[in-house]
Amino acid sequence: MNSEQSKNAVVTGAGSGVGRAIAIALARDNWRVALIGRRDETLRQTIQLAGQHATNMLPFPCDIGSAEAVAKTGSEILAAMRTVDLLVNAAGVNVPRRSLAELSLQDYHRMIDTNLNGAYYCLQAFLPQMRARKTGTIINIVSDAARQASPKAGPAYSMSKFGLLGLTQSINAEERLNGIRACAILPGDIDTPLLDCRPQPPTSEARAKMLQPEDVAECALLAIRIPHRAIVEEILIRPRG
Repeated sequence: MNSEQSKNAVVTGAGSGVGRAIAIALARDNWRVALIGRRDETLRQTIQLAGQHATNMLPFPCDIGSAEAVAKTGSEILAAMRTVDLLVNAAGVNVPRRSLAELSLQDYHRMIDTNLNGAYYCLQAFLPQMRARKTGTIINIVSDAARQASPKAGPAYSMSKFGLLGLTQSINAEERLNGIRACAILPGDIDTPLLDCRPQPPTSEARAKMLQPEDVAECALLAIRIPHRAIVEEILIRPRG
């Protein structure tokens, strides 16, 4: 991004995990960051963790699974920031009862609405002004479950991540001529609160060997900082151990 462009970002899932790590990294890099998450309390915790860079952050509680809520919040963000140069879709959920034999219809819809539909709603909230300005970067936090489904991830989670990868590819296929680029980051196991939703949460020893949210944030910064003439379309990152 050149010096003539603004540095305004929107990060979903900013109240914990990867979304929080990316939001804080951006604020430290002098981005103005709109934080989206379900709970105002956790968004304000993210702001506190940013320390001296907290003034670069604005909280916007929103259920991204609702198209109406995203449209309203998107308008509020654009009114406050005027432009959005970067969208990071990091929100994601899973449930303990996730197998085909156990998954409830309610939980299925919640995962699809948050992990996939929510990303699409947020994209459509900010894509038109990116297209009009001929510039914009979208980072989608996907999963290596988008490469290979597994019982560990469960069908609804895998479906949502396969779809999010397809959305990323569609953005690059249709919008690159409009100056817009997208990157799908596909992490393996990450030590985040989402692990507590597994049927058998991993031990502290297992978590210590996993990726940390800051590792994924570094991948996002790589795709963001690279000159705008280049597109990092996908990053697959897994724990070394």
